[in-house]
Amino acid sequence: MKTSAIDLFCGIGGLSYGLKKAGISVKAGIDLDQTCQFAYEKNVKADFISQDISKIKGADIRKLYWSNKGEIKVLAGCAPCQPFSTHANKIKTDKRTKKWRLITEFQRLIKETNPDIVTMENVPNLANQKIFADFVSFLKERKYFVSYSNIYCPDYGIPQKRRRLVLLASKYGDIHVIPKTHSEKEYVTLRDVIGELPAIESDEICKSDPLHRTTKLTEINLKRIKASVPNGTWRDWDESLLLACHKKKTGKSYQSVYGRMSWDEPSSTITTQFYNYGTGRFGHPEQNRALTIREAALLQTFPLNYKFYEKSNDVKITRLGVHIGNAVPVDLGFVIGKSIKLHIEGHYGRTKQKFHI
Repeated sequence: MKTSAIDLFCGIGGLSYGLKKAGISVKAGIDLDQTCQFAYEKNVKADFISQDISKIKGADIRKLYWSNKGEIKVLAGCAPCQPFSTHANKIKTDKRTKKWRLITEFQRLIKETNPDIVTMENVPNLANQKIFADFVSFLKERKYFVSYSNIYCPDYGIPQKRRRLVLLASKYGDIHVIPKTHSEKEYVTLRDVIGELPAIESDEICKSDPLHRTTKLTEINLKRIKASVPNGTWRDWDESLLLACHKKKTGKSYQSVYGRMSWDEPSSTITTQFYNYGTGRFGHPEQNRALTIREAALLQTFPLNYKFYEKSNDVKITRLGVHIGNAVPVDLGFVIGKSIKLHIEGHYGRTKQKFHI
């Protein structure tokens, strides 16, 4: 049975590329950010629809992308995670409501298209929100078998300490994420992924790879990173290097900002600010700089041949930071896709295959 997917909130295609890698045909991706179009279409080889999700109708999806009868239809909806992050809990609810509606729009499209399988990936904190409980109840009312779990990415060979909520729902029967593939001793480390890349300094561009580039550190931040050790904190610094917030009681809990990563562990979770030394533990283990675009892309499991830009003047760190930081890691998309494929094969009586990344 051919399995086809539509990817809502597709970005530059991390999830779509992973689904394709698992053998699922991706018909199209939908995202409001038109700057993602080149990377999505170039790599995923599927149509990119730049439109507000609230303007998309189920009839449009059925007509344009699910025209072949007999296909198993997958609707993926990885809504932007910022409204559901732990940090967002500090923001007043009324300021988050407009962004939370994205889950409601996803629910509407499920109702209008009636896909065979649904998947959603987001931050673990979403599971604590009423909107998620309502979403699960909605799926069960429509006769979906639903499962969801918090995935620790290193357990699946993904080289960053990212935790994600993955929901799967199927009309065919019980569906679950495939078993873990890596023990702690087998985790893919920072050294495994970026250890062989050419050494560069702050504010430098590698001659052989325009994506292997860094932002410039200020003089004070250069002193701070030189005083930092892998997995250390600002407590390792001389007092003259401390920020005002570090001297306050409320700032003492922020241990990872201005931190160096460790070679022999998975990286910190890649965010849209990975290139900024002061926004997390994004300092290189040895070189006095933050992560490069190339390093972050590899840690997000994008292959080396993934095309992120069309023209050289499109290589803008802030834009690519958003593209890469907001992406679903390709290999997490593969885990989701393989879970769906093995579920379908099990439903149709085929022998289940062993899973490898």
